[in-house]
Amino acid sequence: MSDDAQFTHAHMVRFERLLPGPIERAWQALTEADLLPGWYGEGHIEARSGGAVSLMGGHIRGMVTQCLPPHRLTYSWNVFNPGDETSPYPESYLTLELKPAAGDTVLTLTHLPVLERFIKLNAMGWHTYLDMVAATLRGEPVASRDDYMIRNAKTYGIDLANPLS
Repeated sequence: MSDDAQFTHAHMVRFERLLPGPIERAWQALTEADLLPGWYGEGHIEARSGGAVSLMGGHIRGMVTQCLPPHRLTYSWNVFNPGDETSPYPESYLTLELKPAAGDTVLTLTHLPVLERFIKLNAMGWHTYLDMVAATLRGEPVASRDDYMIRNAKTYGIDLANPLS
């Protein structure tokens, strides 16, 4: 034991994506859960500081810590198993930063910290989310979450039958 600081590194996943259309449309797709039911499931995001986040029927719960429409949204990310009142996993944070770019929008998504054993799974999930958001913004039919996951599992070397192997 020491009274001195300890230095560590936290794992994170970060994406930068060019999304089609203006920043206001991207903000709407990222904050209004009913626009992307295939990802968010039953849930809501109260896009205001201190607002509640509940996604996938309560599987994901958190609180908005920063809301600067239409440029930045940060909320805590807690994963709950069915029936749990307390998450067995460490709390993490999702930050969505938006910048206009010649009629389109640059999105930077950052999720941290991510437990080392979940890094590839986390990346696959956020890649899936971003594919679904982009399809929504292009006005295309959004395929099922599973369809995107199957494709993205190959990208990250994940066996969906045994995702943590």
